[in-house]
Amino acid sequence: MFNKLHGQPESYDKKSKYRFGRTLGAGTYGIVREADSSMGKVAVKIILKKNVKGNEQMVYDELQMLQRMKHPHIVRFVDWFESRDKYYIVTQLATGGELFDRICERGRFTEKDASQTIRQVIEAVDYLHDNNVVHRDLKPENLLYLTSDPSSDLVLADFGIAKMLDSKDEVLTTMAGSFGYAAPEVMLKKGHGKPVDMWSLGVVTYTLLCGYSPFRSENLQDLIEECCNSPVVFHDRYWKDVSDDAKDFIKSLLQKNADDRYTSKEALAHHWLSGENASDHDLLPEIRAYLAKARLRRGIEFVKLNNRIEALKMQEDDVDESDVPVDAQAAAAGALGGDESGESSSGGKKGLAQLAKGAIFREVVLAKVREAKEQEKVAQVEKDAADKAARRHGD
Repeated sequence: MFNKLHGQPESYDKKSKYRFGRTLGAGTYGIVREADSSMGKVAVKIILKKNVKGNEQMVYDELQMLQRMKHPHIVRFVDWFESRDKYYIVTQLATGGELFDRICERGRFTEKDASQTIRQVIEAVDYLHDNNVVHRDLKPENLLYLTSDPSSDLVLADFGIAKMLDSKDEVLTTMAGSFGYAAPEVMLKKGHGKPVDMWSLGVVTYTLLCGYSPFRSENLQDLIEECCNSPVVFHDRYWKDVSDDAKDFIKSLLQKNADDRYTSKEALAHHWLSGENASDHDLLPEIRAYLAKARLRRGIEFVKLNNRIEALKMQEDDVDESDVPVDAQAAAAGALGGDESGESSSGGKKGLAQLAKGAIFREVVLAKVREAKEQEKVAQVEKDAADKAARRHGD
């Protein structure tokens, strides 16, 4: 009754069950916070209503999907409620860390371990596809361990751009996915469906086995060209100890034509997932090298996340019930691995400002290098054309 008198929806009563903690992430529509509840720690996705005005169905679709999904390798729906200006979606909190981070804590990680890890992911994707759901954002950051227990399940998270298909033949046309993991048909805006998840799984599997991506272009046009016209290369230096089964499995997923790509059922039946022919070669050195490179991008991510939180803070209507952290920089630092005081989990200062500046400087330098190379290419093409014309004139 008190909430109704203050213009709050009836379900808003549920908010008192949750005590918000650190920021886990932020996007265009809202922010994700950790929260304590009677069930333990949970994740609360907070969506500003003004940011989805006219597209409220997007929120209801995500809710409907999450409520239907019940699988050991998919993050579990817990609850939802709303206030005057926000929607709140509560899910299970995976506390065991991201896939690659967790692997690096192990003393050894072999190809056989990789095959069993990928099997868990494909089981989750197969369940989604059986329920006519396309995830559309499969990448290592969305593959999380539920707990720190060594035998913990791996779960698929972040259904923010997932889509429930109205029919098995429905074609999606909006751009979706993450750079480097999106299938060719998504980048070409040709219309897409379930096969996009299988392409992303191919990229994840390739990266897990060698420590680098099969596609390394740094701008969209070059990436499209690489994905559509270049064969998948298994460089001998990194792949000589990896089984032919693994390479065949990856090639079956990274088919340019979506119709030629393995379905989730075909992938699950592939011999590589049995682990029988998988080598005992330790993949940890390559995976650690991959993570070291990924951390170079951390400064850029920090700046982006800080800006998103600042923007959300300015858009929040109900200042009396503020859910967006006041200190955006501290919240961004917390989301990227420390606590919200900017301390790392090991206790030392992270130097995020310097890290951000360093990463931005590096990106600027790389952009300049790319620009110089493009200019060299143009100059060479012009020179070749002039030489050709001169030869013709001489003849």
